[in-house]
Amino acid sequence: MISKGFIKSSLIYTLAGTLPLASGFILLPFYILHLSTDLYGALSVYLVFSLLVQILVTFSFDTSVYIHFHELKGDPQKLSRFISSAFVFMLLAGLGVGLVLTASGDFVFRMVLSNKNVSFYPYGLVSVGAGIFQAIFKVHSSLLQSREKPELFFWSNVVSFSLIASLTIAGLILYPGTLIGPVTGRFVASLIPGLWALFRIFREFGFHYDFAWLRSSFSFNAYTFLYQLQQWVINQFDRILMLFFLLLGDVGVYDFAIKCLIPIELLMNSLHNSFYPKVVSTLIAQSEKGSVPEVNRYYHGLTAVVMLMVCGSILALPWGIEMFVRKPSYQQAIDYIPYLALIYLFRTMRLFFSVPYGILKYSKPLPVIYLVISSVKILGMVLLIRYLQVYGVIVASLLSVMVEVVLLRMNMKRFVFRFNFFKIVMAPVIMFVTIALLEPTVAKFYPTGMHVLYVLSCGGLLWWAYRKELKLINPLQAKR
Repeated sequence: MISKGFIKSSLIYTLAGTLPLASGFILLPFYILHLSTDLYGALSVYLVFSLLVQILVTFSFDTSVYIHFHELKGDPQKLSRFISSAFVFMLLAGLGVGLVLTASGDFVFRMVLSNKNVSFYPYGLVSVGAGIFQAIFKVHSSLLQSREKPELFFWSNVVSFSLIASLTIAGLILYPGTLIGPVTGRFVASLIPGLWALFRIFREFGFHYDFAWLRSSFSFNAYTFLYQLQQWVINQFDRILMLFFLLLGDVGVYDFAIKCLIPIELLMNSLHNSFYPKVVSTLIAQSEKGSVPEVNRYYHGLTAVVMLMVCGSILALPWGIEMFVRKPSYQQAIDYIPYLALIYLFRTMRLFFSVPYGILKYSKPLPVIYLVISSVKILGMVLLIRYLQVYGVIVASLLSVMVEVVLLRMNMKRFVFRFNFFKIVMAPVIMFVTIALLEPTVAKFYPTGMHVLYVLSCGGLLWWAYRKELKLINPLQAKR
């Protein structure tokens, strides 16, 4: 039985956890107003670079601290030595990464991103600093969650989000047409929470550095660290790779189109997090692990909602961009949104087929799976971008998420999947094929009509798929 307190805490963690993602969407109007697509493209590259630094400095202690906290909480002295040592290690890692990049960053940027108006000094260096303090704050937040302190977790993340938003907006207003505001604003917004986190850690746990305790965690950290790097390659590296073939403005338009679709991701993640504890408790209670109708219904509903959101976004976002975005360069994103939205049709399948890996703690095949997915994404971009430009990046992303779904399903041998194939797989695939065929052909001439047709077709498809369930909740039909 799941307690009300657990549900409340889960909702708090979910809401606070969405703030970093939500900030990318909330700040869009200010970026559009004060930055050209070239500058916005450069900003997206610096943010991606900062996230890479965060992953390097964190070294997956954001994940391992949860496990070691529960292992050592019965021995406060050992727990203090481990927690303090972990943060000292990250400070040393941050210092090492900072020194290496300070010495070599400018050379690397000149070699890799030459003639792209993206330089290491000063904004790349500032992004390094932001990534280091983001890592400290992230691990501290993970520790708060491990210690079941949802209120402090929530308010610390709200303050961090508020600092990022307010300092970025103030900087854009004071220094329009430059990256001083968003880059340095994010650095200061990372510095303050990061220093606060260090103060709390060393005040409570003391200042220790016991390498023997850390070494016991490194084998677990190394695997998770590899997984986080692979996720960065799959989800973020495309902005950097695009610079080898396209203009900075193309990167900006592509990133803007992705950010416009953040509401789908926020809704999808929020809904999934809301019922995931129930999924875990239901499946763990089974002697023979496998899908059950109660769990499947959650994912049926999630798939239906995301399908409607995808079709609704394809209809609404182009209209919204034409109405409220006055810069023609940003309006180019309208052409990419329908195809980027299609990716979410496969992400619901990914959530469904990835459930057993977490519940059964079956992580052995994941490094190989995501190595294949990363390779598909990078190779697809390199081969297609020369001919299809930005569309080549989108096609490579679609191919990689399809491969991910197939590999997750094929490599899970310890779990018996029993599910309604039409509701989980075929319905999204039908909508994908419909939009993929009509968008580059008929929709080029009649976009609004076709986008309305997508919504109506999706509604009709879902009505047919759920007609029996709808009949049960329709009092007029139930009486007959």
